[in-house]
Amino acid sequence: MDKIDRMRAFALVAKNASFTIAAQRMGRSARLVSKYVADLENALGVQLLNRTTRSVTLTDAGATYLALCAPLLDGFDELEEKVRNEQASLRGAIHMSAPTGFGALRLVPSLARFAQKHPNVELDLKFSDRRVSIVDEGLDLAVRIGPMRDSSLKVRQLGRMPLVVCASPAYLKHAGTPSHPQALATHECILDGNMTEPTVWRFMINGQEEAVQVNGRFRMNAPAGSARLAAAGAAIARCPAYTVADALKAGDLVELFAEQRVSPYVVAALFPHNRHLTARVRALIDHLANDPALCADGRD
Repeated sequence: MDKIDRMRAFALVAKNASFTIAAQRMGRSARLVSKYVADLENALGVQLLNRTTRSVTLTDAGATYLALCAPLLDGFDELEEKVRNEQASLRGAIHMSAPTGFGALRLVPSLARFAQKHPNVELDLKFSDRRVSIVDEGLDLAVRIGPMRDSSLKVRQLGRMPLVVCASPAYLKHAGTPSHPQALATHECILDGNMTEPTVWRFMINGQEEAVQVNGRFRMNAPAGSARLAAAGAAIARCPAYTVADALKAGDLVELFAEQRVSPYVVAALFPHNRHLTARVRALIDHLANDPALCADGRD
């Protein structure tokens, strides 16, 4: 029996926690997939999966084996792609994650353009506003926006996303328009719970970066929510440009201190150090890095 089939069956069962789904993806019966995994366990002399009538989970040995065999399977897939001369016609699945707001507004349109060029590539995108574990969840890559804190991952910068300070015309009419960034100290500001210093906003003033202390009743960890709250006239927000581009164009929000923007977010693709990237994943990362619309700041 082919050892690659055994490894692939095990990896698919482990990643999907299901013999049935693994069988569907392999185009085999669930009974045969179960036999593949059992034969692999017998050959290794260890139990890789805990099986009950309701769940399938990895043993410690299974987790170790999955981490080691996954890059081998990726390498085998890429070898087949090269042998078949499919560089111009990529095929296979890409499993990835992205934050909900940025993913829906900017990443999805870019993925649609990529999918149009590569009709044989399957895209499995999971939205999550938590920092998911790429290795534990069997992902090929994650697209993230903001500070890059995970040193265990490789990072490919895709672009930079400006932070925009803005308020609604109604708020400015009621509370007045701050004439200087330091004047924000007397205004109601929305604090970003994702930042290490949510009460400190930084600006470029007279060629120097300066910190401005801000305060407010509202604290949020979703920039899209901050943008909508600001558009409703409740307070001044500082948001990534993609969340407010449409509202700025429509006049629902007015940008403040546009010439003093500083500290843009980084938009990046992250993937494991020990993962050999397949041609299709590399092609997607290159596509995202060269897509000007992905990180456009919304200004004409």
